[in-house]
Amino acid sequence: MRNLIRSEPTLMVIALVMVIALAIPLAVLTFRPQVAHAAATQTHTKNNPICAKNGKSVELSQGGQMWCNGPQSNGPASSSSRTSATSSSSKPSFGSNVDAASPKEDVTPSGVQVHGQSETSVASAGPYVVEAWNDGTGFFAPCGSPMNKEELTGFGFSTDGGKTFTDLGGLPNADCANSIIEGDPSVEAYTVGGSTYFYISSIFIPFNVPENAMSVTACKVNGSGATAILACGQPIVAAISSQCETPSPGFTFCSFLDKEFLSLDPARGRLYMSYTEFFFSFVTFTETSTVELGVCDLSNPASPTCHNGSDGSITGTGAPAAPYFVVAPPDVNGCENEGAYPAVDLATGAVYVAYEHNWFTGLFNCGGETTQNVMNYVPFSCLMLTATSPCAGPAATQAVNINSLEAAFIPGYNRFPMNDFPRVAVSDPARTVSMVWNDTLQHPTGDIFLQSFNLGSLTAVQIQPVRINSRNNTGGWLFLPAVRQSDSNGNLNVSFYSRSSANTALTDVSAATKVNPRTTIPPTKNNTTVTTGPSDWNGVSSIIIPNFGDYTDNYFVGTTLYVAWSDGRLGIPNPFEDNFSVH
Repeated sequence: MRNLIRSEPTLMVIALVMVIALAIPLAVLTFRPQVAHAAATQTHTKNNPICAKNGKSVELSQGGQMWCNGPQSNGPASSSSRTSATSSSSKPSFGSNVDAASPKEDVTPSGVQVHGQSETSVASAGPYVVEAWNDGTGFFAPCGSPMNKEELTGFGFSTDGGKTFTDLGGLPNADCANSIIEGDPSVEAYTVGGSTYFYISSIFIPFNVPENAMSVTACKVNGSGATAILACGQPIVAAISSQCETPSPGFTFCSFLDKEFLSLDPARGRLYMSYTEFFFSFVTFTETSTVELGVCDLSNPASPTCHNGSDGSITGTGAPAAPYFVVAPPDVNGCENEGAYPAVDLATGAVYVAYEHNWFTGLFNCGGETTQNVMNYVPFSCLMLTATSPCAGPAATQAVNINSLEAAFIPGYNRFPMNDFPRVAVSDPARTVSMVWNDTLQHPTGDIFLQSFNLGSLTAVQIQPVRINSRNNTGGWLFLPAVRQSDSNGNLNVSFYSRSSANTALTDVSAATKVNPRTTIPPTKNNTTVTTGPSDWNGVSSIIIPNFGDYTDNYFVGTTLYVAWSDGRLGIPNPFEDNFSVH
């Protein structure tokens, strides 16, 4: 727990939070437009002081920012005359890159075009591919809009292996008058009993109860081939607030759940979700960020049963049960834990969760602590299908000190701070679990680094992290990597944003393929460019921050790598996908 009564600036933050939360009218606290569901959303936002603290002592994901701030006017984070000059001649060119969304769909019933579709996740099974993204159309579309446009998680479906997509609008939510699906999506795929299912997770906000939540939407592929359709159910609560407080009569608020991600165990029919739980106490003047894990039973794949404290129910009493599993308890100095990603060991059923420690708070020398990426091992014996796990914490934990990019103003990227969240993948053939992240260890504009650990014990494979991107000595920015699965030989495929020069906002997506997780030597010939044309992010209009998201994603199946990212070649951010064979 962090004792906030330590300095004049901190006291000023506390005072400001209390004034905002307890005295200032609702409209000042939130900037969500006055659409049909706005009043309920604003009431719920008032009940959580985490929004007033965002950007001051904690930092939320893009989905959290969307909930707290609504649409935001924004421009490039950094620009230069050289950037504008070099990028003015570029023209939209897709090639094999596919826009998974349709800009024609991003129009409200009143005829307003909305520019804000970014932060992507992807999964594939057979010829079917699903990509999901944050969709700013929900800021302006009223409850009951066609194609569920009022929801802030959009998604597209492909029946031809990702060559084309149908934009399906927002995720279904029949109770949109009382809740909203708030973005930060993650997608997983599951084939069982001859049927294919996709699961899409999101932040989930009920309006009329103090708890916040995470949801999972189960979608089934009906039919086959080119005429197959994706039928999605209603949001299922997969995690809820485990901390609430009533500092004054009639004012109850609960913790905010943020930045969730999924990993699936097909052998055992389990779906896991990692996330961060943020809480601020007016009673003790402390703030906490706890990394947690939830589990869903896929015995009925069309309707998962999720376990988190009260087995996924929202009581509305402000007294929820404990979380299913605590991966990382609150830091003693209140340093922020954020950006948790899970991976399943398919051989044993164990789950590994990696997260960034001291993100954002590292800017303020939090407790004199070092910024780290942390790997945690959770044995399968801890993952019982009960309300809470029988284990008190991970069986093993290892941390790697990092040189963070969080103080960087990356040209064209309109969010500060940048994140260094670790993405994680298990390789059973190599007997490793690995994490990748962006780091300035060798170059001030960042590289993509790999650190692997032996399964179970988490003893380090490499003495120090290994750079896995090729480097042509131009000093371009490299950031937001993704990795999900290993290939049959145990090798990893890592995708990431890349730039040829530090003095440009022209951004591509690259991939380092067939990376041996036990390598100790930076590869030199395995990098490929995924994008067929760059995006000039200084010339892209967006109503959300960050303009091209907190993360990218990829998904490896058989010999095919599917890559998802936010692309700006249309002058607006859109969710793109491409795939290629890796032999």
